[in-house]
Amino acid sequence: MPQTPPDLTAVIVHFETPDLLARCLTALGATTAVTLETIVVDNASAGFDAALVEGSLPGARLIRNSRNSGFAVAANQGLRVAAGRYLLLLNPDTIVEPGSLATMVGYMDANPDVGCSTAKLVMENGRLDLACRRMFPTPTRALYRISLLSRLFPRNRRFAQYNLTYLPEDREADIDSPCGAFMMVRSELRESVGLLDERYFMYGEDLDWAYRIKNAGWRVTYQPAAQAIHLKRAASSSNRPRSIRAFHDAMRIFYREHYQSRYPRLLSWLIFRGIDVREALELVAARARRPQATRA
Repeated sequence: MPQTPPDLTAVIVHFETPDLLARCLTALGATTAVTLETIVVDNASAGFDAALVEGSLPGARLIRNSRNSGFAVAANQGLRVAAGRYLLLLNPDTIVEPGSLATMVGYMDANPDVGCSTAKLVMENGRLDLACRRMFPTPTRALYRISLLSRLFPRNRRFAQYNLTYLPEDREADIDSPCGAFMMVRSELRESVGLLDERYFMYGEDLDWAYRIKNAGWRVTYQPAAQAIHLKRAASSSNRPRSIRAFHDAMRIFYREHYQSRYPRLLSWLIFRGIDVREALELVAARARRPQATRA
């Protein structure tokens, strides 16, 4: 007889944060009411102890890479072999609250037109992680953010449309994209939409996947009845310059792939130059802070 697939497969890409990974896996161990498969893909972390995975979550599967090829490549390794009806991209710097995975599975079962959904992500200070419910970053929305209009008028539907800050945090909503820290999709999307775009090394792959999912006619939603704590930037803070470059490279890839053909050449040229300037300024700031951090 064919084996019944698990309700959910959680795919966790790990790099150099073993303590966080242990906390994440331990929290998953409290999952009840749904069957859970967990796959950890380690991206060549130095001195990584494989026993940590089994010790934190017995039965979890570990894939170890000999080199760090980036988040999308590693995540796809796990997604390809996942057996669950639903697939969950989950960061190791998240702590899923008890019952939240069952809530998400029940929600997806009850809403067959939803191809991708996310939980409410809360940072350590108790504030909502704004990246967990986003609209796509069009040039207009980017202008509202750069001009600080989105911060000055967080309740305005026009200026605050990127992060949807005009919506109550505990209201379910249709969105354009969650963040990859907690991103649940239907397993059949692997074939119909495809996996993550491996041109993205780190950042942007979640946005691109959500874009393709919506273009295929699926809804993407935010479900605050489920919740997780997100210890944001914990994994990327160890090499800030690399993270800055990867973030801005992702912006360039996404714009070329999905927007460049829709806008005048001059506007596209200005947008690319704006990305270049922002990247340069952030790299300068990161280098300026490094000696202070070293002394501290």
